Amino acid sequence: MISLILPHFIFDPRVIMPLILNIESGTEICSAALSKNGAILSLKENKEGNKHSSIMTLLIEDLYNETGIAMSATDAVAISKGPGSYTGLRVGTSVAKGICFALDLPLIAIDSLQAIAYGMKVESDEEGIYLPMIDARRMEVYTNLYDQDLNPLRAPEAKIIEANSFDHILDHGERLILGGNGAEKCKNVLVNPYLSFTSVRSSAANMTLLAEKSFFANKMEQISPFSPFYLKGANVTRSKKKLF
Repeated sequence: MISLILPHFIFDPRVIMPLILNIESGTEICSAALSKNGAILSLKENKEGNKHSSIMTLLIEDLYNETGIAMSATDAVAISKGPGSYTGLRVGTSVAKGICFALDLPLIAIDSLQAIAYGMKVESDEEGIYLPMIDARRMEVYTNLYDQDLNPLRAPEAKIIEANSFDHILDHGERLILGGNGAEKCKNVLVNPYLSFTSVRSSAANMTLLAEKSFFANKMEQISPFSPFYLKGANVTRSKKKLF
């Protein structure tokens, strides 16, 4: 488990600085962060995988205990809405909804791929098109293209990666910057001098400024009907056990 507390910034009473709880649960990394004015006050991450349902509420509890901030002081909850792991997204959404209902807080939904692209923008000093990838089993990934201002250049898709998957972009001299847990398995398949890889993975830390931007733009979700963006259905297999 990773724990990080950053120094507090100077409070200016003339500026509204929302306290936002950020929750990311769409991959093997389960993480939560408290942010104010877009700055991270505390970050908790667990990278062991498959423990989201048992660890998420504990991570959140640790955030408030370590910062000494009462949960009732929270102004909004931001959830990474997907695409990503079906089960992980459901866990994060359930926790976020529960907190919103209990404290009467607004719910903010952040595109999971755009959040990774933001982390890539922070890490990389290269100019190019951001290509975040979330692992979707075997050689398939959830992905999208983002420009330097993090605007999506197309609709997100589930894509099976092959050697020539992005030649239509690379052949025009565009540089592609890859990141996310889906990019790692593509290193031996995608080989091109116009490709570069970052170490960025899914994290609540990548959500904070996007969540603050949505807060001030009043881009909130209707809590009850909100559902994660799965992109694909759950991977359900039929049991081979005989029932009778």
